[in-house]
Amino acid sequence: MDQLELLKKQWQTQEQELPHLSYNDIYKMVLKKSSSIVKWIFYISIAEILFWTILAFFIPESSTRFTDDLGLHNTLLIANILNYLVFGFFIFIFYKNYLRISTTDSIKDLMKNILRTRKTVRYFVIYNVLTFIVLFTIVNIIYYLNQDEIFRYMTEDYGIINISQEKFMNMFFLIQIVVGVVMAVLVLLFYRLVYGILLRRLYRNYKELKKIEL
Repeated sequence: MDQLELLKKQWQTQEQELPHLSYNDIYKMVLKKSSSIVKWIFYISIAEILFWTILAFFIPESSTRFTDDLGLHNTLLIANILNYLVFGFFIFIFYKNYLRISTTDSIKDLMKNILRTRKTVRYFVIYNVLTFIVLFTIVNIIYYLNQDEIFRYMTEDYGIINISQEKFMNMFFLIQIVVGVVMAVLVLLFYRLVYGILLRRLYRNYKELKKIEL
C-alpha cells in the first residue's frame, strides 16, 4: 500500500469518528443557546429595575426636601410612575419573547423571533437613555427658573457665604452638566456592555440559522 492510499485510509477512519450533526441537531443547539440568551435579558431587566428601586431608598432626605421645595415632587412622582409602567411593559415583552423562542418549532420562526427580540432590546435601551436625558433636561430647566430659591436654600441649609448668586449658580449648573454627562456615559456603557454582548451572541445564532436554512 503506497503512502497516498495510507493517508486516504487514515482520513476515512478519522472522518468516521467525527460526530455528524444533522439539520435538526444544529437547530436544537441554536434554539437552546438563543433561549438561554433571551432568558438572561429577561433576568437582567428585572435586576435593573430592582437596583433602581433599592437605590431610591438611599436618597438623602435633604435632597428630597430640596426637590419638594422647588415643586418637583409631582413631576418626579409622575415620571417615576410612568417609568415603572413602561419598564414593566418591557419586562413582560422580554418574558413573552423568551416563551416564544423556547417553543419555536421552525428555523424561519426562530429567525423572526431573534430579530424581534433584538429590536425590542434596542427600543428598551433607547427608551431608557432618552428618558434620562429628557428628565435631566426638564429638572435643570426648573432649576434655572428657580435660581433664587436654590441659592437661598443652599445658603440657609449649607451655610454658603462669600459668593455671589451668579457665580454660585454658574458653578451649580456646571456641576449638573458634568454629573449628567458622566451618568449618561455610564448608562450607555452598561447597556453596550451587558445587552450589547447578549445581542451580538443572538445575532451570531441568527447567522448560523441563515446558513442552514440556505
